[in-house]
Amino acid sequence: MNKAVFLDRDGVINRKLENDYVKSWNEFQFLPGVIEAIKAINEKGYLVIVVTNQRGIAKGLMNEKDLEEIHRRMLKELKKHGARIDDIFYCPHDISDNCSCRKPKPGMLIQAQKKWNIDFAQSFIVGDSNSDLEAGRQVGCRGILTTNLSKAVELLLPKT
Repeated sequence: MNKAVFLDRDGVINRKLENDYVKSWNEFQFLPGVIEAIKAINEKGYLVIVVTNQRGIAKGLMNEKDLEEIHRRMLKELKKHGARIDDIFYCPHDISDNCSCRKPKPGMLIQAQKKWNIDFAQSFIVGDSNSDLEAGRQVGCRGILTTNLSKAVELLLPKT
């Protein structure tokens, strides 16, 4: 079985916009140290999987093509620096849709587990909200609440 580090996107990988959604690549900005932190997770043999609620789609502020373009460019930028995200799962639904994929429900993590044969007991979730950690808790992942991925990597994956 594989071990993974699940990452929320907005607020962990990139700067969260105040009272708005990241709707285009022009609004996307990596947080300090994120690229290096993802590279360190890769080097420790963990899959890196993004699990992100993207309510802006349900609200009609963006569409799935816009989101895919942001993710394509994010992956390309990471690759330029020798870092990689193995997969991205997103929930395009609104809170009122009551879907199984929107965090704090664990649907995206379960989808990832089925696709990647993940052992949740050896995996972590890093998020900037309690709903991120709750999704992980429901499947047995350890988690850390932070907006500083570099610090999370130091705590969760100490140097050997």
